[in-house]
Amino acid sequence: MDHTFWLSIGIGLVAGLRSMTAPASVAWGARLGRLGLSGTPLAILNSLPAVVLLTVFAIGELVADKLPFTPKRTALVPVLARIATGAFSAVAIAMSHGRSLGINGVSGGLAAIAGSFAGYEIRRRLVSAFATKDFM
Repeated sequence: MDHTFWLSIGIGLVAGLRSMTAPASVAWGARLGRLGLSGTPLAILNSLPAVVLLTVFAIGELVADKLPFTPKRTALVPVLARIATGAFSAVAIAMSHGRSLGINGVSGGLAAIAGSFAGYEIRRRLVSAFATKDFM
C-alpha cells in the first residue's frame, strides 16, 4: 500500500465529517499544484471557478448543518452524499498519482461511512461527558 491509498482513506474520513470539505480540499490541492490533474477527466478541479464554488459549498455546509431542519449526518441521504464525495475525492487523488481508481474510490467511500458514524459518536460522547449543548 502506497501513500495514495492512505490519502484516499484520509480524504474519505474528511468527507465523513464534512461532505463538501473533501472535494473543496482536492480542488485547492489541484489549484495549488499539489495534485496533478491536468490532462485528466478531472482537470476542471484545477480551475479557479471550481475552487471558489466548492469552497462556497463547504462554507455553506457549515452554516446549513446548524439549521434545525438539517437531517442527522447518519441519516441515509447525508451518508450517501458523504460516500459520494469521499469516493470522488479519493478518485481524484488516485488519478493524480496514476493509481487504481477503483481501490482508492471504494476506500474513500468506505472511510466516509466510518467518518460519518465515528464523528457522530465522538461528538455525542463529548457532549455527554462535558454536559454541554451540542452546538455543532
